[in-house]
Amino acid sequence: MASTFLDKVNFSIDQPFGIKLDPYFNQAYEFVTGKSIDSFAFQEGVTPFSTSNEVIVWTITYLVVIFGGRELMRNQEPFKLKHLFILHNFLLTVASGALLLLFIENLVPMVARHGLFYAICDDDAWTQRLELLYYLNYLVKYWELADTVFLVLKKKPLEFLHYFHHSMTMVLCFVQLGGRTSVSWVPIVLNLTVHVFMYYYYMRSAAGVRIWWKQYLTTLQIIQFVLDLGIIYYCAYTYFSFTYAPYLPNHGKCAGTEGAAVFGCALLSSYLLLFINFYIQTYKSKAKAVKKNGATNGKVVSNGNVKKTKTKHI
Repeated sequence: MASTFLDKVNFSIDQPFGIKLDPYFNQAYEFVTGKSIDSFAFQEGVTPFSTSNEVIVWTITYLVVIFGGRELMRNQEPFKLKHLFILHNFLLTVASGALLLLFIENLVPMVARHGLFYAICDDDAWTQRLELLYYLNYLVKYWELADTVFLVLKKKPLEFLHYFHHSMTMVLCFVQLGGRTSVSWVPIVLNLTVHVFMYYYYMRSAAGVRIWWKQYLTTLQIIQFVLDLGIIYYCAYTYFSFTYAPYLPNHGKCAGTEGAAVFGCALLSSYLLLFINFYIQTYKSKAKAVKKNGATNGKVVSNGNVKKTKTKHI
């Protein structure tokens, strides 16, 4: 009897999803690049988008395009772009989900066999396969810049949080690639998880579907940054304590450059503060406004006197 797909399914530490995804990943990578995934290595000046000059040029170009585009669109009718926007978000949902699954497949055996501290701090936790996934995630950040272009073409407001987060996350991924910080997978895995839900939400809402859990996306993002900071601050603390103040309690050295560690801690801290502020301004302020309107609903002022009137609730 011919073997079925279910016969090949075998759940284990090395196959947390029952099947090995790596061979399919290899086939896709070879199809696009003509090379095996085992040949990849991030090399400054050789790998595309691997130099600080390229990152700076792209960041400046991004800002010029979105702010210049906003001025050009000032007297223009907004573009609809519904179907293109749906496709864009569908593809990003799939890409984020695929990267997330590949990260999990590589991380589960590592954490199970060596422990969490090894996975976030050991030099050997920076594997060739994870480096490739870090790089692909970094490239996706360039693709995600198109989110802002859609906002400009649709004449939506440009929030500081949006364009700051998009541009600086691209820079952050570049810095961590160069710094070879083994803990990089923690914020990336959490970010990919959020992005699967976020881009799915944008895809469905663009199609006219009302999504009830929109508010919880921001909550999820805030939780993401709290978890990020808890772990990366721990890694930074144990590294700097071990290196410069060994008399303080620590768990030893942690992989990565000092510059990458400081930059990552500072930027993710700013993200947390900005997203908390966004949540307060967007949801708490609206809740207070609704409550206030509800308290005064049914009353109008006539000649300085308050009179009750009937209103229709929507």
